[in-house]
Amino acid sequence: MQKTPSKMKLVVVGNGMAGMRTVEELLKIAPELYDITVFGDEPYPNYNRIMLSPVLANEQTVDDIILNTREWYAEHNITLYTNARINKIDRKNRVVYTEDGTSAEYDRLLLATGSKPFMLPIPGKDLEGVIGYRDIKDTNEMIATAKTHKHAVVIGGGLLGLEAANGLKIQGMEVTVVHKNEWLLEKQLDKTAGKMLQKNLEAKGLNFLLQKNTELLIGDTPDANGKCRVKTARFTDGLEIAADLVVMAIGIRPNFALAESAGIYCNKGIVVNDTMQTYDPRIYAVGECVAHRGISYGLVAPLFEMAKVCATHLANFGIGLYKGSVTSTKLKVTGIDLFSAGDFTGDSDTEEIVLHDAVGGIYKKLVIKNDKIIGGVLYGDTTDGSWYFQMLRDGKAIHEIRDHLMFGQDSLGNTGHQGQNKAAAMNNEMEVCGCNGVCKGTIVKAIQDQGLFTIDDVKKQTKAGSSCGSCVGLVEQILASTLGGGYAPPSTSKAICGCSDKNHEEVRAEIRAHKYLNIPDAMKGMAWRTPNGCATCRPALNYYLLSSWPHEAVDDPQSRFINERVHANIQKDGTFSVIPRMYGGVTTPDQLRKIADVADKYAVPMVKVTGGQRIDLLGVKKEDLMGMWKDLDMPSGYAYAKGIRTVKTCVGSEFCRFGTQNSTQMGIDIEKAFDHMWAPHKVKFAVSGCPRNCAESGIKDVGIIGVDSGWEIYVGGNGGIKTEAAQFLCKVKGHDEVLEYSGAFIQIYREEARYLDRTVHWIERVGLEYVKQRILEDSEGRKAAYERLLFALQGAVDPWAERVNNRDKHKEFETISV
Repeated sequence: MQKTPSKMKLVVVGNGMAGMRTVEELLKIAPELYDITVFGDEPYPNYNRIMLSPVLANEQTVDDIILNTREWYAEHNITLYTNARINKIDRKNRVVYTEDGTSAEYDRLLLATGSKPFMLPIPGKDLEGVIGYRDIKDTNEMIATAKTHKHAVVIGGGLLGLEAANGLKIQGMEVTVVHKNEWLLEKQLDKTAGKMLQKNLEAKGLNFLLQKNTELLIGDTPDANGKCRVKTARFTDGLEIAADLVVMAIGIRPNFALAESAGIYCNKGIVVNDTMQTYDPRIYAVGECVAHRGISYGLVAPLFEMAKVCATHLANFGIGLYKGSVTSTKLKVTGIDLFSAGDFTGDSDTEEIVLHDAVGGIYKKLVIKNDKIIGGVLYGDTTDGSWYFQMLRDGKAIHEIRDHLMFGQDSLGNTGHQGQNKAAAMNNEMEVCGCNGVCKGTIVKAIQDQGLFTIDDVKKQTKAGSSCGSCVGLVEQILASTLGGGYAPPSTSKAICGCSDKNHEEVRAEIRAHKYLNIPDAMKGMAWRTPNGCATCRPALNYYLLSSWPHEAVDDPQSRFINERVHANIQKDGTFSVIPRMYGGVTTPDQLRKIADVADKYAVPMVKVTGGQRIDLLGVKKEDLMGMWKDLDMPSGYAYAKGIRTVKTCVGSEFCRFGTQNSTQMGIDIEKAFDHMWAPHKVKFAVSGCPRNCAESGIKDVGIIGVDSGWEIYVGGNGGIKTEAAQFLCKVKGHDEVLEYSGAFIQIYREEARYLDRTVHWIERVGLEYVKQRILEDSEGRKAAYERLLFALQGAVDPWAERVNNRDKHKEFETISV
């Protein structure tokens, strides 16, 4: 294949999933940077190694699990050498050599040599019929042996061993699993679940010898070629069993011999830093061959996280760090559902919640410490595995849902979104993504046929979850159930954007610690990679500066979205909507006359009452905005803002015969007190005068409901695409307490939530218990938070009036004649 002289040369040693995912990510962001050469020591192009078990179980063929065909390599101008084992790296001259003498020069070298199965160092390990279980060759040998021999022994009762045993049984062999421990999968299951698994597998015809150590393997009489096949396995207690095939599945070891022979520093793997760079700055390594912070990973999801980081550095972007992965386990044995994560054994400082239905084959155990899940085991019903794992990883308090915890996410009362429907119970025709019309079968097929491993992959290939996002939890369940051990949920600690490795919390902490007051200083101080940032980080930085240092930080209008820059909502035809403030949803005949006159004067195409009890003037031209604001002489309703939008009210005790409190006046007072407030996202209040809740307070960011003895405050509601019921925060007696408690809640949200987080998302991450600690248990902290909010709002100016009074400073509203 003709290579381009001007390009740098990238050589990839290892044609497996980690190496090729790195190449795929590299081609997305820098497709013309390298001439790429790939060496693989197997005769196949890149294939999905975690799907070897379905091949062994007759569920798929080898062709079905190919991820990158030979045509794919040709289309991307990649030179592929198969059956080509690299045995030498000349680092001085930057050349690699294969066993047959083929060589390739490199500017950058990527080592993705994977792992190799550990073989017990016992007599007979070299006999014919004694193999590991790692690749297509091993799988094909097992399938071929099953046609001519009867007795199989699998040494190792871990994930790989049980998958091999299940496949060999399906192939027709009598299978005995030998395991040195008291129960199966002791690294993933506790004793109860391990014994349940054994019973279930015995019902499928598998045999087990537990607490056995293999002493030696005995061969048959040599054949005409002098080869001797394994015949018998003997254990340390003297027991012998027939063994025509012995599969050693007792673990893997990083394959770093090539790197070590080249003088690259290795320590139980190829040692890499957080950019996946080895001690030789021209050489990178990814996958099972590496030792990152002393840990080697054998699951696919961490390897793909490494690949994405490595690709950005190979592309010279210098973006991203790999900081390790949190993993969970799901067994891929047909008909067996189990899941485990974290510390599922516990100790004297932990407690356990257990649900055990021995007859029904259901076992669930969650290990709790300090009101948080730290580990768990699910057997028989793993539907909520992803949900539990998310709470474990996020450190979410369970106090509020403890009574329902073991009965799963469905028991909480919400339906339809975020994984609440049982993906496993859905048939392939059932719709998952309503926005894009994607059914479950389409997603499953894409995962299997195209080798998808992440939610982002599914979004790109199927569009499921890429629009409103409300079905992402369900997509995640389908991904987890389809991939099994190949899936790990995405990290919640993401960089603010590609311009920095810092996450939102770290950026905020830096702004506070160093008192950055403008975007250029913040970017310089935090070593931003790009000189001017991007459309993702600039609005976030602008908000974090303003919320951290009110009255001191410099607002950058160009870092706001278009709606906030012009203080009106842009519509699809380029016109704008104008919504004046009507405090508490109350207006006057004079205001209504102004609105009618303005609508006539500017030929407004539509006048509409909003769901927030205001009036919307739709179809306003940009050049008419200033004039309309002046004629209305009403304050902005901030209907375009990441800030307080409305305070919806019912009639309350003033007129309603059921009203117990004056909800209308309370709503007016709240809206006036918190007017002009910016926030991470839009904020909506509602005040209902009685528990009939006519103002829909139960689905607002802050909902206030009047009762005979005072006011109940609810937080974290959402009435949009994904309806979320607000959660009860507290009950207070009077007007001033409502303002203080709700204001403190909003201020802590303003100070701690990530930009573009609604209150519901922030509460999901920190937990309602945390919110209660800050608001209810720390009275001084609550009062201080409320005072900070009032201070931030001091001297706030209505943006419409400011522009009308300073028209000469706002030329952006004028039409330029050409």
